[in-house]
Amino acid sequence: MMVEHNSRRLRPNPPSPTQEDLSLELPARATASDCLVIVTARNEAERIGATLAGLALAFPGATLFLADDGSVDATAAIARAAGARVVRSERAIGKGAAATAAARAALRELGEPIFVLCDGDLAESAGELGALAETVRRGHADVAVAAFATRVGGGVGLAVGFARWAIARRCGLRTTAPISGQRALRAPALRAVLPFAHGFGMELGMTIDAARAGYRVVEVELQLSHRASGRTPAGFSHRARQLADFARAFLARR
Repeated sequence: MMVEHNSRRLRPNPPSPTQEDLSLELPARATASDCLVIVTARNEAERIGATLAGLALAFPGATLFLADDGSVDATAAIARAAGARVVRSERAIGKGAAATAAARAALRELGEPIFVLCDGDLAESAGELGALAETVRRGHADVAVAAFATRVGGGVGLAVGFARWAIARRCGLRTTAPISGQRALRAPALRAVLPFAHGFGMELGMTIDAARAGYRVVEVELQLSHRASGRTPAGFSHRARQLADFARAFLARR
């Protein structure tokens, strides 16, 4: 379904046992008293402050956790100064392992909040993520995934294309944003997808595991921005690591 860039409409897949055909307007900001936010980051000192500020606007009063994957810059210090609880590894252990540690710590909190997961490089655009929590709160999805309304950077599409194919192959789900790190889900769904897959395979594995467990996965198009890797040697190296982790998560889910 085509979606205007300044709207927030659900982008569901065709009907399946775990999905519904939905279309609705969502408010920009969700009530945050029942939300807990987990931000994943590695060496994001330049953007983590703006990301946390955006999240504070979208989820006023919500508890914020930072899953720090062994950053060697000031990422953790900036997050602590902003009031976030930091779950940090002393060395790089991969996004999936770092996020798993933070999620398990967050699950020990009282109550059954809506968990919002996001990447540390969204900067001010993190303020748009309230729509994900609202989608789950209204019961329109068990797992809400943000799809970027505007593509930012990227390569030739091989890694993302493989991720789409892998998800469809393993659970029959067709996705627009198979590796988006911006997600909202309730505690039972979060428990069902832990531990997260290794490294960059986290989101691919989460989608497959959630769909196989019977949870409804719905995409929500949002105006988000992030620090994109371009068509440079460093960018292609990053996407090669992603692809390896995608393949690992795919092969682990037969």
